[in-house]
Amino acid sequence: MTDKYSAAEDVLPVARTLLQATGWDGVTRALMLAGKQLPVLAESKRQPENLVPGCDSEVWIDSKCCEGKQLYCAYSPSKIIRGVLSVLLEKANTMSEEEVATFKFDDYLTRLGLQQHLSQSRAYGIRKVIARLHALAAVQC
Repeated sequence: MTDKYSAAEDVLPVARTLLQATGWDGVTRALMLAGKQLPVLAESKRQPENLVPGCDSEVWIDSKCCEGKQLYCAYSPSKIIRGVLSVLLEKANTMSEEEVATFKFDDYLTRLGLQQHLSQSRAYGIRKVIARLHALAAVQC
């Protein structure tokens, strides 16, 4: 597997902005813009059962069935984390539950060049987010 996606590969729009960003400032800007694309979890759903444990910034993730497919929504007060969530959910919301359950989101973030910019504590939290996505995907619509 290569470190980054080649230009020929199909990359989703939010992920593409990350690939085009240069340096930490560019990545930060791209993540903050990406956060505006996040399918936001309603305040009423920001309950303890949807809170992802182990994240420095609070993160809530849930899914809902829509036309026989799960759609994932999330929220975090952190602009950077909202951007990372947007990248993850952009991908997850194009996949079946079976695909989400087995997809290597860590590798995906690495190939987008994002993992290298995450602190150890943020990377740990993102692994917890990915585990939550995998768990939600195990519940079929």
